[in-house]
Amino acid sequence: MLSPTILKKLASFDTPTICNIIELFDVRPRNAGYMDDRIKANYPEMPAIVGYAATATFRSDAPAPGKQGYGDIAMQIERFAELQGPPVVVFQDLDQPSAAAVFGEVMCSTYQAFGALGLITNGAGRDIDQVRAIAFPIFTNGTICSHGFHQIPDIHVPVHVGGIMIYPNDLLHADINGVTTIPHDIAAEVADIGHEFVATEAIIIDLVQTGDASLAQLREAMRASTEARQALAARVARTGTREE
Repeated sequence: MLSPTILKKLASFDTPTICNIIELFDVRPRNAGYMDDRIKANYPEMPAIVGYAATATFRSDAPAPGKQGYGDIAMQIERFAELQGPPVVVFQDLDQPSAAAVFGEVMCSTYQAFGALGLITNGAGRDIDQVRAIAFPIFTNGTICSHGFHQIPDIHVPVHVGGIMIYPNDLLHADINGVTTIPHDIAAEVADIGHEFVATEAIIIDLVQTGDASLAQLREAMRASTEARQALAARVARTGTREE
């Protein structure tokens, strides 16, 4: 299990930086493990969140006899205890296109009260102003004003959101730039080398921001940055099967 200190350190970096650091470990293809552009931050001004996927499916296009609908939220919250750390609720909307909003102010307030850090869905949300007021980050594919025939068919199951599979307890990092998973076995190391990786990029950024860099200086800075990044990658090199 990761300590709160490590989770806080991970959250201090933006999501693109986390993705770049994961590449150093060569544990998965560079085009895998992150959500596509259908999943957008509703509140770009809010900081990054890092937590564990509390997954569920959702339907709203037709009534389902025998289903509890909103009552299933208590069952979701009960299963937060199975996660290794703070939950991030992840819903797969099974209706495509979405028929109604997956969540609103009541749901988000309830999740937050029981420790959830945010919510991610391939579906839509509503009560956008009210959810912003409680500072609860949400990542959606749009907004819809009604809840329709709200149902949560399955809890703590693999879900497909933003082009990737998300499993219960997956470690997620999300901010204005999008959402990525972090492999559990490298998460602590990703946090530990974060500032060193940022320093490799700063070699170029600091130079060009002076406003008077020459091409020769730029080439030298790019070479130095690449060498520093390669040295960092060599330190974290490991053997094993690539995550497909």
